[in-house]
Parts: sequence; structure tokens; C-alpha cells
Amino acid sequence: MALSAGNRIGLAGAAVVGVAFGMARYAYGLTLPDIRQDLELSELVLGLVASATFAGYLAGLVLAGPLAARRGSRAPTTVGGACGAAGAVTVTFAQSSWLLAVGAVLAGSAGGWVWAPYSDIVTRTVSPRQRPRALAIITTGTSGGLVVLGGLAALAALGAWRLVWGGIALAAVAAAAVNLRLVPRTGPVPRPDGRQGFPALARALKIPAAYSAVYFAVVIVYFTYAADVLSGGFPEAAVPALYVAIGTTGMVGVVTGTFARRLGSPRVAALCLVTVAVALALLGLAGDSPAATAASACVFGAGYMTGSAVLAVWTAELVPDRASAAFTGCLVVGAVNSVAAPALAGAVIPGLGLGTLLVLTAVVSLIGGVVLMMHGTSGRGTAAETGR
Repeated sequence: MALSAGNRIGLAGAAVVGVAFGMARYAYGLTLPDIRQDLELSELVLGLVASATFAGYLAGLVLAGPLAARRGSRAPTTVGGACGAAGAVTVTFAQSSWLLAVGAVLAGSAGGWVWAPYSDIVTRTVSPRQRPRALAIITTGTSGGLVVLGGLAALAALGAWRLVWGGIALAAVAAAAVNLRLVPRTGPVPRPDGRQGFPALARALKIPAAYSAVYFAVVIVYFTYAADVLSGGFPEAAVPALYVAIGTTGMVGVVTGTFARRLGSPRVAALCLVTVAVALALLGLAGDSPAATAASACVFGAGYMTGSAVLAVWTAELVPDRASAAFTGCLVVGAVNSVAAPALAGAVIPGLGLGTLLVLTAVVSLIGGVVLMMHGTSGRGTAAETGR
């Protein structure tokens, strides 16, 4: 049976986003201990490389829009696939800090290139009824990538960290080929007229952008410090298992479109912040318990992936004629907070302790969810009016 346009684009997008976000984005942290030992790099150099990967991601986000305006929305997804493959290959064979940096930045930029353009591809080629499902499938591809990365991480545990990156390179090439085969070429993205400029876009996205700021900050704190919690008495396989658990339970994100239609995107987003708050609280209060840690990972996976998917659905609802620009704007806000949140957390941990930090972050996430829930009705109405 032939796949519908929404399913074809959803599957191709899920493959590309899964490699870019679920694999290339997190592989550096997973392989960091072996990279440190093999290349004999200082903590300063390794930290600078980690920060540079975020710079690559931001660059991809910023440059994807102009490229789509000139060559169509599929072009940035192709460039992102190429960056992911080239970056992973470079890291695989890197023998120096500068080659490692170049490869990690290229691989890190892939996520910025590929994610937002799918919003325009979906809104221009998929029927309105199928759009939320297609966008949710694409975003939830990250879960599949995390599961595969968790499997590859077993190689890192054996000391073969270069094979992890080699596997990512092969996956990036395969995903790019699927993308070119299933995703139709689109024309240049129309430029907005004066009435649809930045001020109007900013007004429409005020609440989603605020959600993005809180969501990405609390999520990056979880990803940054979960491994530290597991380092206290847990076996080496615990960290890969954590990623597999997050990716597996994150598959629930594929039904985000259905949830958004029934509850409204703002309410779904609010529930995701509450869910992440529960996961952070479990990790902070009972991180020495294997059962509590496993429960935290499973709860976090559901909140994390649904929280990402609903942002794509929500921005496409609010600004369907500029879906990619809307999504990009919210992602940039989130990316900036992804850089700032770990730095702030690192500054307060010596005085508060890691457990207290995680609990306080849970409180921030919970408050954000409650406030957003209070705006749920008005947010849903705005989306409905935009769609008329």
C-alpha cells in the first residue's frame, strides 16, 4: 500500500532528525571519556569543543532560512545530512584537537540545518489534517536516534569510540538518501510582505517562545547532569541504558498531533513541563536508587519528546504561512538558553549541591507548566483563529 504524502515526509524527516538530534548531538558526551584518554586533551579544550558544537547548531538554525528562501526547503535538510556525515567521518579519523573540533562542530550543526525546514515542507505539501501527525513523527525521530545511539554506546564501553562515530556517519548517509527519495523538492520559500515582518511574528509567538525558553533550559540541565548522578555507584552500562530508556518512552511523541487536536497545543506543552519536572525531582531526590532513576528516565523521555513535537505543531498552527521561521525563532530562544542554563547550574552547584539544583530546576519547570496551563484557553483560541 502506497504511503500518503504525510507519512512519506514524516518517515524521511524522522530519519534525518533522528540522526542529527538523537545521535550526532549527543555522541560527543557519550564518547568524551574515551576521546579524552585517546587524544590526551585537557578539560579546557574538551569544554571549548563542546561549546563550539552549540555554536554550530546556532549557525545551522540561522543559515537554514536564507538557503530555503533561495533553493527551497529541502535544500537545508540535504546540507544538514551532508554536515552530519562529514562531521562524523572527521571525528572518526581525528588525531588532533582541531580536527576533532571541526568534525564535532559540523556534526552539531546538522540539527540546526534540518529541523525547522520540515515545518515549511509539511505545511506546503501535506494536507492540513495530516500536518500535526507528520510534524510529530518527524520530531519523534530523535527517540529512534537515541535508542540506536544507546546501542552504539556499547562499542564506546569497549573502548571503540571511533566506531560509534563511524556508525553515525553511515546512518547520516542513509537518512540523507531516504530524504532525497521521499521528500519532494519545493520552490523557494516566499518572503513575507511588510505586514508579516518580525514584529508580527514576535507577537504571535510570545507564549511559544516563553515555553521554549523554559523547556530547553530544564531539558539541557537533565541531559547535562543525569550522567553525573549515574556515576555514583552505577555500572558503566547505566548511561547508555538511560539514553535507550529515554528514546524508547519518547516514542509516545508520535501521537502529539492527536493530543494537540484534543487538548490544544498550549495545554500539551504545559503537561510536558510538569512531566519533566517530575523526572527532575525523582533524579534529584532519589538519584541513588536504581528504580527511581529508571522511572525518572522513562518519565523524562515522554515529556522530552512530546515537548519537542508540540513546539513544532504549535508554531505551525499559529503561523502556517511562515512555519519554518516561526519554529526557528523559538528554537533560537531555546538554543541560547541551552548554552546559558548549564553555565548557571555549574556556578551554583558548589554551594547548593547537585541534588538541590535538580529539585530547583524541577520547581522552575513545574511553575512554567502551571502558568502555561492558565494561558491554555487563550493560546488555543489564537491558533484556531490563525487557521481560519
